[in-house]
Amino acid sequence: MKSLVRKIAIYSFTLYVLPFIVPGVEISGGLDTLFLGGLLLALMFLVLKPILNLLSFPINLLTLGLFSVFTNVLIIYLLTIFLPNVSITEFTYQRVEIFGFITPVLFFNTFYSYIYTAFMLSIIESSLVWLLE
Repeated sequence: MKSLVRKIAIYSFTLYVLPFIVPGVEISGGLDTLFLGGLLLALMFLVLKPILNLLSFPINLLTLGLFSVFTNVLIIYLLTIFLPNVSITEFTYQRVEIFGFITPVLFFNTFYSYIYTAFMLSIIESSLVWLLE
């Protein structure tokens, strides 16, 4: 029970931080949406992800684990379906020049924005777990 409450808190905080990092993520509704989103994410990652990983094991083995990103994308997509206050749209990163390095303008359509959001969600979540342990 304690680990489930901890996961809900971590995913709720991750959903709070995610719109500040990824411009295409919009969460409206306040604290109840964040808590409900954290609860849904925790339950989907605890129940649905092992089932999806088991079903996609042969493809995951062939791609050396790269296909597991798409299971995270599917879970994020299901979150946006179950919780209409969370939306992920296409976005553009503008050109940036830092220390002489120039990044080009990056455009993310909806599919790639889901992939980028899932990637950033897993980075934030694993960082929080690492900090709390």
